Amino acid sequence: MNKSIGTIIMATSVLLGGCTSEKEKPETTAPLIGRAEINVPDGRMNPEVLYSMARVSDVKLSPDGTKVLYGVTFISIEQNKGNRELFVVNTDGSNKKQITHTPYSEQNAVWINGGKEIAFLSGEEGSSQIWIMDAEGNNRRRVSNHEGGINGFLFSPDESKVLFYADIKYSKRASDLYPDLPKATGRVVDDLMYKHWDEWVETIPHPFIASFDGKTVGEGLDIMAGEPYECPMKPFGGVDDFSWSPDGSRLAYTCRKKTGLEYSVSTNSDIYIYDLEKKSTYNITEGMMGYDTHPQFSPDGTYIAWLSQERDGYEADKMRLFVASAWGEKKGDLTSDFDYNVDAFQWSDDSKSIYAISCKEAVTHIWEIGLRKQIRQITTGQYDYVDMDAVGDKMVAIRQSMESPSEVFAINTTTGEATEISFENKAIMDQMKIGKSVPRWIKTTDGKEMLTWVIYPPDFDPNKKYPALLYCQGGPQSTVSQYWSFRWNFQIMAANDYIIVAPNRRGLPGFGQEWLEQISGDYGGQNMKDYFSAIDALSKEPYVDENRLGAVGASYGGFSVYWLAGHHQKRFKAFVAHAGIFNLEQQYLETEEMWFANWDMGGAYWDKSNAVAQKTFANSPHLFVDKWDTPILVTHGELDYRILASQGMSAFNAAKLKGIPAEMLVYPDENHWIAQPQNGVLFQRVFFNWLDRWLK
Repeated sequence: MNKSIGTIIMATSVLLGGCTSEKEKPETTAPLIGRAEINVPDGRMNPEVLYSMARVSDVKLSPDGTKVLYGVTFISIEQNKGNRELFVVNTDGSNKKQITHTPYSEQNAVWINGGKEIAFLSGEEGSSQIWIMDAEGNNRRRVSNHEGGINGFLFSPDESKVLFYADIKYSKRASDLYPDLPKATGRVVDDLMYKHWDEWVETIPHPFIASFDGKTVGEGLDIMAGEPYECPMKPFGGVDDFSWSPDGSRLAYTCRKKTGLEYSVSTNSDIYIYDLEKKSTYNITEGMMGYDTHPQFSPDGTYIAWLSQERDGYEADKMRLFVASAWGEKKGDLTSDFDYNVDAFQWSDDSKSIYAISCKEAVTHIWEIGLRKQIRQITTGQYDYVDMDAVGDKMVAIRQSMESPSEVFAINTTTGEATEISFENKAIMDQMKIGKSVPRWIKTTDGKEMLTWVIYPPDFDPNKKYPALLYCQGGPQSTVSQYWSFRWNFQIMAANDYIIVAPNRRGLPGFGQEWLEQISGDYGGQNMKDYFSAIDALSKEPYVDENRLGAVGASYGGFSVYWLAGHHQKRFKAFVAHAGIFNLEQQYLETEEMWFANWDMGGAYWDKSNAVAQKTFANSPHLFVDKWDTPILVTHGELDYRILASQGMSAFNAAKLKGIPAEMLVYPDENHWIAQPQNGVLFQRVFFNWLDRWLK
């Protein structure tokens, strides 16, 4: 269930401004969605201001390191969708230019032809295909014609070939089994892993290799033809799971070659090398039992690096940086002495070191890791870096914080100095009053120190008393770092004159493996005590009104809210839970990722000899409804196949049957997140109406 913030940001960006299918081709008669012109007269963020902000993603340096290519998703609340455009700017911030002006949401953009051209995905002619234009945005032309569309692509180093991945048919509907029932819509399911986050598994992605002559992408060869496996792995796999060798003779890819029940209980993916000449494949991580992902050949072809977890079934295991010879021999962990995850990485041009993104103590920075395990932190400050690209001594990255949305920065790799060059949200941010986010270390019940972010309202007056919100993080293993969210946005909460208390409770990465791993098998245990430690410490401050405390959260944060509702001993006066787990026994059999349930919950609830599992299920929130006494808002999406909407409906029903004030917001067309702009605005309005009703 745990997914990094960067991954979630990219996924949300694709949902809002993704390439179109034939059925979803945009209405070209509607006004082109571009940068919103908006005034913030009182300097306070509201839902309309939040959704008017540009969303910056996917930064790429030109081959000579002088220019930067990046994408910006603009949102139209009126049209209820987003549109992604491409921008180019010099690395010194000069000569910024928007090079696309279309309703087709250009994606996956990369420099080609020595920086003279840009390749990208577009649904301009129906399905998503590869297009090319010159570096100024002119001479736009489609170069692929793969039936059903292309989901992502990667050119070989000499650009004579292209790897792309596309969906192939996988499961059968009833009408496939019984042709005389062409209108039957039923799905016949005979094994597990039949659904992902918001989709039924009727297709799976496969990698194809095709020739490219500079004008046309040839017919693709499915290098996994006949294999019933996803590549890249759903739901979040992408281009980063492929890498060409420098000479273009081999392709590395990530795959979990399992299906059905075996797939649903295992995280054991591997790195495979496909030899183009021999048309043969070999596994370089055989015997490595956890996730192995994101392979990258070194520029000189000597090495291959990848991200690796050690234990099968544990998706929150430490993400290590492994390096081996280009043939997969002499493997070694470069981060064995580094007690933090590597979230993303890139080789330096000289192949002597690797640039990595890693979160330590709730801030995410860029590091340099040498082949002899030397580790140097490059960037500093109260920020999260969520994407980067380097060419020679030039580096650019996307940076965000709780006080500012994502923008592109040029990074001095020697000094770590960061200089903003995009300024996509400057017009709005210049009008905003920003609430300060301050780190505070709080002692927990077991005597440890816990970093807690405290976000104060704009124009904070320490002589006043404010209501406060305990923010409960999801994941459950996702750091409360310096991220900028378009749903759980701390600035909009602060703008409504709430103090936000956001603890990095037990079970979150960035504080070492011991801190991270404590949560598994201890739902309702120490991490909940950590929440009480945080809110109790802040409620003692003279500027916090201890009689006006609320608790909010989503996913595992929603579970936390439901659990707190039965254990808070009248600390809180209002709750908000989105997409939360209410009944753990129900969740065990409803989620598709059984490896998560088995590891974090400890096993099946019917295994009475399993003490860890029995402890977990004995702490299920639904067992403590008899102690519920506080108003609660429940929100959920009916397309959420990770935590089904029935969980939220059950919690709402329980509250109503108990006579507790309750409200429910159900989206028939949203998944675990809320992607559509008007639904996002609706969420914020309902959220604050509810909290204001009970806390103000």
